[in-house]
Amino acid sequence: MYWIQENFPGLLRVFAIAVISTWLGMMFPIIGGAVFGILIGILISNVFGKPENTLPGIKFASKKILQWAIILLGAGLSLSQVWQTGIESLYVMLFTLSAAFAGAYGLGKLMGIPFRLTSLIGVGTAICGGSAIAAVSPIIEADEMEVAYSISTIFLFNVMAVLIFPPLGHLIGLSDQAFGLWAGTAINDTSSVVAAGYAFSNIAGDYATIVKLTRTTTIIPISLVFAFITAAAKKKEAQNNQDVSFKIKSIFPWFILWFLATSLMNTLGLFPVGWLSSFKFLSKFMIVMALSAIGLSADFRKMLKTGVKPIFLGFLVWFIVSAVSLVVQFSTGQI
Repeated sequence: MYWIQENFPGLLRVFAIAVISTWLGMMFPIIGGAVFGILIGILISNVFGKPENTLPGIKFASKKILQWAIILLGAGLSLSQVWQTGIESLYVMLFTLSAAFAGAYGLGKLMGIPFRLTSLIGVGTAICGGSAIAAVSPIIEADEMEVAYSISTIFLFNVMAVLIFPPLGHLIGLSDQAFGLWAGTAINDTSSVVAAGYAFSNIAGDYATIVKLTRTTTIIPISLVFAFITAAAKKKEAQNNQDVSFKIKSIFPWFILWFLATSLMNTLGLFPVGWLSSFKFLSKFMIVMALSAIGLSADFRKMLKTGVKPIFLGFLVWFIVSAVSLVVQFSTGQI
């Protein structure tokens, strides 16, 4: 009962913002509910402030609801379909993922951008925008400002991709499957991949969507890699402080294993077909709730102090991934 009393005011505020943001996202799908949630949250927090009694619920939404959303996201994935598409797009996906992280860390270091912000921009560009950022941010202990900034950066280039990719694909002379593979590996957010794919053709849209869902499963190994990196850093810090009590299980992303479990359950047909659309909507809505909470927690003044370098980094990494996807397809005879 105390838990409900403590968290209810904050959760109610987050829920209200998420409802409005989801509706706006349906009206303007290129932008999406998650971005609206962050923007509205930042606006309310930095202009009007937030009551003290809402803080526990806002924190709960930004952490726990975020993890539950990722678990539900897995229920919409079929591992058998992912396997088939993954084999077809393996080379392109491996090279684009490698290019995204190499570009993010190499350029981020040259530009003096902090590790956590660089990591979030890299993982958002490499995998699936907001969902990947949402999965990795608690593992690397990113703060609300870093999450909000990275998602806003990813959103900017999603919009550009939806507008630029279809006419550019026709200009280059890409086939439906080649464009679908390009969009599925070089555009970040699922809604933007779908919008760009179907703007090119129905066949391209279908294939781009499957490639994108396959790409989403790389959240699992990437999250585990970040968990071990964070664990190594924590262990070193503990040894320096003569604190031997640190255990990796304290930061291990258990929700990623549940993400894999729900994906496996869906693959085995354990969920009624009618539930899948509900899972998909609920997972998206919960992500909007979590990102609305992150927006409410973000300090806009800190974001301004960070400057435009992370946005420029996001552009460079996105450009590298887009170019690498085309080059690999060309070199392997897929174009």
